[in-house]
Amino acid sequence: MTLQQLLDQGTEQLRSAGVPDAGLDARYLLLDTFGLGLASFLADRGRTVDGLPGGAEKAQAYEALIARRAGRIPLQQLLGVQEFMGLEFFVNEHVLIPRQDTETLVELVLEERKQRDLDVLDVCTGSGCIAVSLARLGEYRSVTALDVSAEALKVAEKNAAALLGEYDGDFRLVQSDMFAGLETKETEAQPGQEPGKAEILPGQEPGKAEVLPGQEPGKAEILPEQAAGKAAASRDLTRPALTPQFDILVSNPPYIPSQVIEGLEPEVRDHEPRLALDGSPDGLKFYRILASEGKRFLRPGGAVYFEIGWDQAQAVSALLEREGFTQIRTVKDMAGMDRVVGAVLGAAADNGHQAPGRSRETVRTIQARPMEQGI
Repeated sequence: MTLQQLLDQGTEQLRSAGVPDAGLDARYLLLDTFGLGLASFLADRGRTVDGLPGGAEKAQAYEALIARRAGRIPLQQLLGVQEFMGLEFFVNEHVLIPRQDTETLVELVLEERKQRDLDVLDVCTGSGCIAVSLARLGEYRSVTALDVSAEALKVAEKNAAALLGEYDGDFRLVQSDMFAGLETKETEAQPGQEPGKAEILPGQEPGKAEVLPGQEPGKAEILPEQAAGKAAASRDLTRPALTPQFDILVSNPPYIPSQVIEGLEPEVRDHEPRLALDGSPDGLKFYRILASEGKRFLRPGGAVYFEIGWDQAQAVSALLEREGFTQIRTVKDMAGMDRVVGAVLGAAADNGHQAPGRSRETVRTIQARPMEQGI
């Protein structure tokens, strides 16, 4: 059997299973399994598989991957990677696969918030694609990323370690049920310590994250696992407190209405974490929390950027308006669908922050960079 025949066989198996883009997925899996680029494949596709180094074993591995893809396991989980904002992110079954739609949010933040001396909070970070992209591309002073899932944070930590080697800001990963894991001045202030300020331990350089025993310098710190919904007041107070003051709050929360999930593609419904999808019966549960509690962690004039479902702009905007946010606007993705709601807390001029638009105004479509297919 030649490489081309093996590819044709895999394509037909995926097509019979109803897999979208069967030919493209079969080719991705073949190139990855055999370690080939497209040019090499085109040059060698007439060669017999047995004539290639390790060809028989690789053919078996390829057939196993095709069988798993035919079972509707997402291609990205089989390959273990997904490109986002020009960066390659590790993904597995514990995190939502980064989508190009979400690039709209990152592009908007980078466009509107160019100052580097800003502190960013990402809630429901998942793979860390938003937080890591903002840290690397925006070079912000600090980026703190929260997620309730310990398994998701392991993925985010791996991505931060791989992609933030040259980032000299403060990047933190915190296991937290929404905002519950963020220390507040009521729970973390030490004797003689200014409320809400991070404690600098002896020998620790101000502004730098503490390197804990057994932790490699420069690696993102995952704080001790906390039970979902528990506040961080029970944490060891010898560690530096996180300052609950941020300039930017971003989130791609679960927003799919519960009853809609069963009608999604099998790749999403059966193989991506339900925790990252289910936004309650009306899809708005986490936006209510973000709007009502998030403002407690924002400085005056701080900005919020939330990814939304295509039909949620009006509802999310109303939640933000009710909580005192101004300059609420909706930004469309490249497909022309409502994708991001942005807003400002209090007067827009506070702290020199300025965001364009008027309340409830729909503005331009962000031209996120196209995803490179590679073949």
